[in-house]
Amino acid sequence: METATFGAGCFWGVEEAFRQIPGVVETAVGYLGGHTQDPTYKEVCTDQTGHAEVVQVTYDPQKVNYERLLDVFWSSHDPTTINRQGPDVGTQYRSAIFFHSPEQERIARASKEKTQPKLRRPIVTEITAAKTFYRAEEYHQKYLAKRGMSHCHI
Repeated sequence: METATFGAGCFWGVEEAFRQIPGVVETAVGYLGGHTQDPTYKEVCTDQTGHAEVVQVTYDPQKVNYERLLDVFWSSHDPTTINRQGPDVGTQYRSAIFFHSPEQERIARASKEKTQPKLRRPIVTEITAAKTFYRAEEYHQKYLAKRGMSHCHI
């Protein structure tokens, strides 16, 4: 199994998008990329911890490759908006790829280059080494699935 971590706005809808991909074994929502140890949702929402809301994906590389996960990432949000996705505003909603290996970094950067010509504005997605992942509170895990929903916004 391998791990991939993405920030693409509110983690509820992003998690649900990844959960639908054959080969994805598990998802968890949480916080990554900040400076506060063991942050809570309430703290992350203050825009003071530096963390992004992220989805950590455990996947079977024999069934789905990292490139496919990146395709889902690019299509699940607007990577050209800084610190905003739809009505959600703040650094916690930034577009980010947190890589777990030099190979993931290489593939992510190539994917960004391949995706840029398809968009009208420059991609602002950060591509950064993954550090400590803090799992979000349990009520956030599989939030939409628990409510029989497939996406956040109508």
